[in-house]
Amino acid sequence: MRAAGRAAREVLDIAGSLVKPGVTTDEIDEAVHRACLERKAYPSPLNYRNFPKSCCTSVNEVICHGIPDMRPLEAGDVVNVDITVYLDGYHGDCSEMFVVGGKEALDEAGQKLIQTTYDSWLTAMQACKPGVDYNVIGKLIQNYITPKGYSTVRSFCGHGIGKTFHTAPNIFHYTVNQPLGEMLSGHVFTIEPMICEGLPDPYMWSDDWTATTVDGKRSAQFEHTLLITNDGIEALTGKLESSPMQFWEKESEIHKGIWLGTSAAAKARAEEVNSTVGSS
Repeated sequence: MRAAGRAAREVLDIAGSLVKPGVTTDEIDEAVHRACLERKAYPSPLNYRNFPKSCCTSVNEVICHGIPDMRPLEAGDVVNVDITVYLDGYHGDCSEMFVVGGKEALDEAGQKLIQTTYDSWLTAMQACKPGVDYNVIGKLIQNYITPKGYSTVRSFCGHGIGKTFHTAPNIFHYTVNQPLGEMLSGHVFTIEPMICEGLPDPYMWSDDWTATTVDGKRSAQFEHTLLITNDGIEALTGKLESSPMQFWEKESEIHKGIWLGTSAAAKARAEEVNSTVGSS
């Protein structure tokens, strides 16, 4: 799982470096496919329930599962790139937001959407440790975003992951007022909230994959593959020394700098990464 998680992170960083004006998401997908094969991994989305590409690229109002295409990206677009690799029998799954043209190309409302999504995600991950009920995740996310005027998508969820791409438990990103089971050391799952400027209801395209907001307003998402340890949680898809630090990491009100987890080992690793990581 650690090897698969690192490979997924490396591929995501490569994909993110290509998010620029004029680049198509098809070109990003081609680079993702090559990067997976170079690491002797298989891109998990390719042919998964007939998904036709090697990654998901969700632009602006696309909530999730956007299929890469030939539309050139434009300055100010917000793009989620979702990467999953299958390496040595295990899946590693992560996604991140990217802004075409950088922060200066994005309006204030878009900056606030991404920052709120990121900080709600951090808030939920920070709370995870052995003995915590899985229902805490959704409660924290919803309680964080709702006062700020955003909504959380209920139609898609995080999931357990390992030898199987999607497995139990389901990770809900909204309040569920019933026990969902306790986290235990060794559990591996994703947290991947999809937060919307407007209504959270998805409109499904005829391709059976692309989910957009019904009102055309923007959505944002982040995702890690996470491991519960004896003393907290660790991001198996966490950033590396070569990873860029984005504005939402610099300006977070929850944790400034790159976050890799709450376990002692994850915190020590984060100190190393944050002392050397580049900025974008």
